[in-house]
Amino acid sequence: MQVLKRVRPIGPVLAAVVLAFGLIVAPAGAQEGPSGSNPTAQSVNEQQLLQELNKIQGRITIPDAKAATLEQPRGQDFRSFHEGALPWIGGVAVLGMLLVLALFYFIRGRIRTRSQEAGVKVVRFNALERLTHWVTATAFIVLAITGLNFVFGKRLLMPLIGPDAFSAWSQWAKYAHDFFSWAFMLGILVMAVLWVWDNLPDRYDGHWLRVGGGFFDTSNRTHPPAARFNAGQKLIFWSVIIGGIALSVSGLFMLFPFAYADVNGMQLAQTIHAVVGVLMVAVIIAHIYIGTFGMEGAYQAMGSGTVDLNWAKEHHSVWVEKQGAKTEPSQPAAPPTPAE
Repeated sequence: MQVLKRVRPIGPVLAAVVLAFGLIVAPAGAQEGPSGSNPTAQSVNEQQLLQELNKIQGRITIPDAKAATLEQPRGQDFRSFHEGALPWIGGVAVLGMLLVLALFYFIRGRIRTRSQEAGVKVVRFNALERLTHWVTATAFIVLAITGLNFVFGKRLLMPLIGPDAFSAWSQWAKYAHDFFSWAFMLGILVMAVLWVWDNLPDRYDGHWLRVGGGFFDTSNRTHPPAARFNAGQKLIFWSVIIGGIALSVSGLFMLFPFAYADVNGMQLAQTIHAVVGVLMVAVIIAHIYIGTFGMEGAYQAMGSGTVDLNWAKEHHSVWVEKQGAKTEPSQPAAPPTPAE
């Protein structure tokens, strides 16, 4: 009896010790769970959120709901394209075109007129057409230089002039790009109205394409018939119109960011704008070459607006026939035929 009396006071103390030990050990044991698994390893991770929700979002208090998106897979794809594939596309397009034109010049040489000048000038483009062309061309050159800076500037220019000068140049380049884009869009619209009818396909285009426009005839004897614009010029025209529309629409998305699209739409617009832009630069380089140094007499058509009659007959014989070989008002009339 004395032993039992001594043991009874120990019972509550022992129970308290067991309970305290259980409270300490229980959280550690709960980490393993009934099956011995780790709940931390089973929790939702970043990759699962990206796969299931296509983005990772947080909570914000500012009105701009877009700021809540912390990460989304298409952003990673866009960055990979912009920093990886795009410079290669632009480099191959631009440098490849320059290389092709250089080889063409050294093999073919300048395309010259076969006959001597007739001394009679034919009006090829009026003042409105020339103004539209040069405004659009000037705007595109500015857009091309400033646009290529966004792709190649930090790789090629910044190591030469330093980060501070490159930052200042890029800021002004962006201002110029935004400003001249309006002149370019207006020029594309007016150009389409002025020349769309003359650039519709006709029955002379197939033959012109089959003989390559006579460009590869080193004897300079092949000049296939063509209307006001030959098939090559029509391809340039539609490339400029379709490409210009794509640049204009995608550019408007960027001029007014998030007004018409979410972040994915903005990335798509930038991708289209960049790819179409570098391809158009390559096309216009070929156009500039043919219109200046590559073909004799071609520049005068858009410079003064007139061309020599013999040049027009060789390159646009069908058009000359339709125009009736119109001459400038200042051109003296031919002497009358003497009577018999």
